[in-house]
Amino acid sequence: MAEVLPQEVDALVAQGAIALDIRDREEHDAGHIPGSVHVSRGKLEMNIEAAIPDLSTTILCYCNAYNRGALSADTLRSMGYQNAKFISGGLKAYRALS
Repeated sequence: MAEVLPQEVDALVAQGAIALDIRDREEHDAGHIPGSVHVSRGKLEMNIEAAIPDLSTTILCYCNAYNRGALSADTLRSMGYQNAKFISGGLKAYRALS
């Protein structure tokens, strides 16, 4: 599994990575990583190509804690996204840094 530590997220995004919020719309609207792209897990396979067409983009999938982010990164890798990763601990761990 390609896992990224929460403290690495901001630097990776500054280098061009995309933080991908795969939570439901209501969760995203309640708060998210600044600048993140939202594609809910339930619609990931249908909508990811429109949101992130470049298969070489570094994508940092996250949910609230862990499971959906890790599953989404696996799904994206199986779809050909070579640099799909997930944020260890999800949004909770990222927020705990502040």
